[in-house]
Amino acid sequence: RAERYLKQLGLWGKRRDMARSLSGGMKRRLMIARALVHSPRMLILDEPTAGVDIELRRGMWDFLSQINRQGTTIILTTHYLEEAEALCRNIAIINEGRIVEHSSMRNLLAKLSQETFVLYAREPVESLPEMPVIGSRLIDEETIEIDLSRGQELTGVFDVLRGHGIVIERMKNKTNRLEELFLRLVQDDDAAADERNGERT
Repeated sequence: RAERYLKQLGLWGKRRDMARSLSGGMKRRLMIARALVHSPRMLILDEPTAGVDIELRRGMWDFLSQINRQGTTIILTTHYLEEAEALCRNIAIINEGRIVEHSSMRNLLAKLSQETFVLYAREPVESLPEMPVIGSRLIDEETIEIDLSRGQELTGVFDVLRGHGIVIERMKNKTNRLEELFLRLVQDDDAAADERNGERT
């Protein structure tokens, strides 16, 4: 079991090294491997991917997701909001030691008012037709950005583009959704705290 976890966490090549000689990121991965050897029902992780490069971080996300699917409950703290969105089904946002939001990730993301998508055209686009969206713009001759209301379908957008001979090969969601919500919640909490402090004076 130890061998399996060391290999999955990219530490097998360091198995004969002293722990104190490992980098900070490797030490974090080693602590996860040690914790999992005894098949715990719950795993509590404090910023597990801090100091880990992007490629290894995403590998650890896949690993932790797999452990979770196998039945281990994972509680983690993180400053990487992309990580929280990728891994967590439930989330608590803390500001100045106070929990300002505690809900499922799905319910939290439903509070977004709009999202931005990036569309990549097969061939150069000279101009954009009118579309049923909040906003649209050409980033370059093959890259289009569109702003949609939360929950709005992309089908109508594709239909309009296709009708003007614009074929979309791939797309991605540009919105850093959790970061946007985090900033809004923290700002609202700070404003409420200032108001409470003003009432006391």
